[in-house]
Amino acid sequence: MNMHTPAIDLSAIKARQQTAWSSGDYAIVGNTLQIVGERLCEAVDLSSNHRVLDVAAGNGNATLAAARHFADVTSTDYVEKLLERGRERAEAERLAISFQVADAENLPFEDGSFDVVLSTFGVMFTPDQERAAQEMLRVCRSGGKIGLANWTPDGYIGQLFKTIGKYVPPAPGLKSPALWGTRSHLETLFGDKVDIRAETRHFAFRYKSPGHSLAVFRGYYGPVLKAFAAIDAEAQAGLERDLLSLMDSVNVARDGSLVAPSSYLEIVITKR
Repeated sequence: MNMHTPAIDLSAIKARQQTAWSSGDYAIVGNTLQIVGERLCEAVDLSSNHRVLDVAAGNGNATLAAARHFADVTSTDYVEKLLERGRERAEAERLAISFQVADAENLPFEDGSFDVVLSTFGVMFTPDQERAAQEMLRVCRSGGKIGLANWTPDGYIGQLFKTIGKYVPPAPGLKSPALWGTRSHLETLFGDKVDIRAETRHFAFRYKSPGHSLAVFRGYYGPVLKAFAAIDAEAQAGLERDLLSLMDSVNVARDGSLVAPSSYLEIVITKR
């Protein structure tokens, strides 16, 4: 009997993802992650004479960090609403940054256009992972660097997405974004013409309480907002219980607040 696996409709998946990231207001969560962008710029040894591209930039954490180093920065995302949040922040700090709507899987730039290509918790969510990796490599010059910050599979955020997946399963055959948080997968994605340096780091989510964190993520973080909207009331109650249980299991605070350390992989890829 001939068994065929149905082809994955990556375009449809991307459209759904774009809708999810356009919902809510990711900047409410994203602003708290600013330190990751600062660390990443230090990790790639960013210089003021570098041409920098931030891919899937969201509300611009790595973008702003690079601009504070006086680099020539282009910030891209396929969600205009997220770029607008980055523009607002740049204007407040009087930073000169170019913002451009662009798909991480089809970057509208010439080969070798940038000295440094960055992405913090962004490019890892692209449905066509191989295409996105090759696009980042293509626009990075020889000798240039690609700096990434990606959630790990077993960290708090990795577990959060696994919990959501029990209620809203991902499309069959779609690779987990958390694979970007493993060195072995990055070696497969970027091939043997690069040098990879990777270090596990931790970011601590800090909220007034587990309930406060859930309310923020449910109200503003697109994937969580959309997950709750896609299920009935009984399932919503179950998802809420499971997310609160997850928070309790990782919470290191003892004063009623939430301090949830989440591991991520900080990667520096040098293109030969």
